[in-house]
Amino acid sequence: MNFASDNAYAAHPAVMAALNDANSGAMMGYGADPVTARAQEAMREVLEAPEAVVRFVSTGTAANALVCAQLSPPYGRIYCHDDAHIETSECAAPEFFSHGAKLVTLPGTGGKLAPETLARALHVGAGAGLNGGLSAMVSITNATEWGTVYTAAEVAALSAVTHEAGLPLHMDGARFSNAVATLGGSAADLTWRAGVDALCFGGTKNGAMAAEAVVFFDPAQAEGFDYRRKQAGHVFSKNRYLAAQMLALATDGLWLDLAGRANAHAQVLAEAVKAGGGQLLQPVQSNAVFATIPAETHARARAAGAQYYLWPDKSAEGLDPVPLRLVCAWDTPEADVAALAAILRG
Repeated sequence: MNFASDNAYAAHPAVMAALNDANSGAMMGYGADPVTARAQEAMREVLEAPEAVVRFVSTGTAANALVCAQLSPPYGRIYCHDDAHIETSECAAPEFFSHGAKLVTLPGTGGKLAPETLARALHVGAGAGLNGGLSAMVSITNATEWGTVYTAAEVAALSAVTHEAGLPLHMDGARFSNAVATLGGSAADLTWRAGVDALCFGGTKNGAMAAEAVVFFDPAQAEGFDYRRKQAGHVFSKNRYLAAQMLALATDGLWLDLAGRANAHAQVLAEAVKAGGGQLLQPVQSNAVFATIPAETHARARAAGAQYYLWPDKSAEGLDPVPLRLVCAWDTPEADVAALAAILRG
């Protein structure tokens, strides 16, 4: 029973079929192939953004880091949440690829930034002067690192503050599909219509083998990005294999269907946590459950073979109750969900 991460599970059969279909004959390299062209157009259709610049990379870290480097100069200040993935889990890749930009982390309940918090930070940053560096961009994550989801209205409020300061807004969307599945609106409503300038659209955690889409809604902001991506080693010679994965996800709404499945599994576990005397640490709004459970329940889950991370401290054994994170994937076996739910309920 693996609930450690949604990257623990398989690529969807449609993705594997698309890779097999792309694995035939000769095609031009470096993205000049028809599979890449179709995948780019499919992503534009998903986002209802016909003018958007779409490029593919193999990891979320590459996507986020390269966007940060594109939108921030080396002396820039990048504002993000304390628990943002670019801060906690990317080995300083944004700083490395931007050649020195500074992450300015801000507090916020449930992994989310509040407009007033961001406004205060941008006001202070505007006065930092030569010594403090230049405010360059704001980055938010949807769904967040705590499994919560920004609504379109919340994104718009943050973008208003960001744009008033003359800065672009980036969205880390490693689990963007899960956010859209929860809210039930369109991908466009949650991104460019709400003021997002650049999106990293996750595929790997949602049925792809290794593929992410970088999207710039304003082509002017993507100027030079292809050179940056090439310099960083993320222009694949056989780019069709990256593109084929995203094309499969974008076809017939597969990306949204898979995210909905994962979200539904998480809801089953959330109800079981509450029924068994545990406590949810955050509302379950995507495919992750953050909770505390009795130490006895934790011991039984481990004995039954359940894998998951303690959270936020992965070494927090011995606590009672035990804080943990349970993450569901599109193909987490229903039998495993049911078995863990039974243990959680006691």
